Amino acid sequence: MILHCVWIRFKATLRPEEREAIYAALAALRDVIPGMISVSCGPNVSPEGLQGGFLDGFVVTFENADAHDRYLVHPDHVAVGKRIVTAAEGGVSGLLVFDLAT
Repeated sequence: MILHCVWIRFKATLRPEEREAIYAALAALRDVIPGMISVSCGPNVSPEGLQGGFLDGFVVTFENADAHDRYLVHPDHVAVGKRIVTAAEGGVSGLLVFDLAT
């Protein structure tokens, strides 16, 4: 399995409705991209204070690396990714992506 972890620094001006719409669009990808097992999205709730400015994020679990690779180029994912980059502080510099093989 692959855990695709993405941490986001959303712009301070981003409306809560848009944040929720982005999360809903991510969750909807599970219905159109084969091999996506689960999607979890939301704000950081850790009391440790070690988030480095990343206050939101999501984790997608894939069956295998092939499913992850199909996701990366799928047009629906590309569209949601563009929305996320637009909503992130500094564009792609407002994102941290980490893929973990389990």
